[in-house]
Amino acid sequence: MITSGLLLIEPDAPRPRCFEVDAHSHPNAWTSIKYTLTPQQLEKELSATGWTFFFMAGPILVTAFGFDREKTVNRALKRGIRAVRQQGCNCLQIESMEMDSFLGIPRVSMSIRPRHIQRGMLFAGPSLADGASTTAHGLRSNVAAT
Repeated sequence: MITSGLLLIEPDAPRPRCFEVDAHSHPNAWTSIKYTLTPQQLEKELSATGWTFFFMAGPILVTAFGFDREKTVNRALKRGIRAVRQQGCNCLQIESMEMDSFLGIPRVSMSIRPRHIQRGMLFAGPSLADGASTTAHGLRSNVAAT
């Protein structure tokens, strides 16, 4: 069930021991993260073990329309996951989800916060295995293999 505060992570993303994966997966095979620590305890645990859990500025707002509630929620979540991936993040947090209707058509609106978990303090973003390299300023540029 998708609720405010839910954390989702890519299945192949590295994660610390304090992040337990829930058995339930969501669209695009992202899985829920279970944790019992408060946000302050979680931050302390992560920093003590060398992990950083980035909180990206600016939420992503997504909307989907449809008469089947579950399919509509999943469609909105898929859009959010796609936008989070485009920012180079491997986690997301649902900030809010509202269900209403527009001109009689049911609608789901979500506010999704991109998050990223990794070892180290500097944001590494996605894997560079796709042929991209990182410049001195941290910007990605495509490099052709020779």
